[in-house]
Amino acid sequence: MSSPVVFVHGLWVHASAWHPWVDLFTNAGYEARSADWPGDGDTVEAARRNPQRVAGYGVQDITDHIARQIGGLGERPVVIGHSFGGLIAQKLLASGIASAAVAIDPAPIKGVKALPIPQIRSALPVLRSKANRNEAVMPTRRQFRYGFGNAVSREESDELYRRWVIPGPGRPIFDLTAAKKDPQSPIEVDLSDHARGPLLILGGERDHTIPEVVARQAAELYRPGTNTEYRRIPGRGHSLVFDSGWREVAEVVLDWVRRHDTSPAR
Repeated sequence: MSSPVVFVHGLWVHASAWHPWVDLFTNAGYEARSADWPGDGDTVEAARRNPQRVAGYGVQDITDHIARQIGGLGERPVVIGHSFGGLIAQKLLASGIASAAVAIDPAPIKGVKALPIPQIRSALPVLRSKANRNEAVMPTRRQFRYGFGNAVSREESDELYRRWVIPGPGRPIFDLTAAKKDPQSPIEVDLSDHARGPLLILGGERDHTIPEVVARQAAELYRPGTNTEYRRIPGRGHSLVFDSGWREVAEVVLDWVRRHDTSPAR
């Protein structure tokens, strides 16, 4: 058996959206599983029925929760994360909990300066009210279409919303906005990459929630830079890991993981 692989979802998307990836990696010989966030329901329906279960959790709370799940594996996994899951994957890699990491359209780490208008617009459903810091927030179908489903058809975007979208905590987005003035910001990551495992960052060309320039700048921050790789995914939006084109992205990630897996079984 190869190294374990753990998938971490982002804000507003249920962990079960990773199931096709879990199946792909399992068939490739990996012990693959998806991690949940604190308060997540077992199903999309359960999460929607009890939205306040996720309220109040920030980036560090979620990271610690996932680290505890990883602790039971007995071996450091490869962590693959999307959106805020991509930020968390970088934190787990920097702390030595992960052996390698893939961050797909990751929420920005501290030091990223780009703040494109589409990113601001995507965050407005949360930031419009300070009370949302301690609340659960559910995007509307229209907001999801702009932030996630802009690179697929409206029909597919609506179907993705129906199948996967759940309430999420507002606090992680407030963690981002407070990072510049917070000396202990939970989105700060150790940028030295010589003593940790390899990192791949992917940026979707048409992403509104995390525009491609944001993902690229995150990769450019790492020093000395010999252990971090960046790739642009043409034509893809923020739904790239669970829309109809998911397998194209998954195959890129699987190939990279195979080449960087140092477990004895490989």
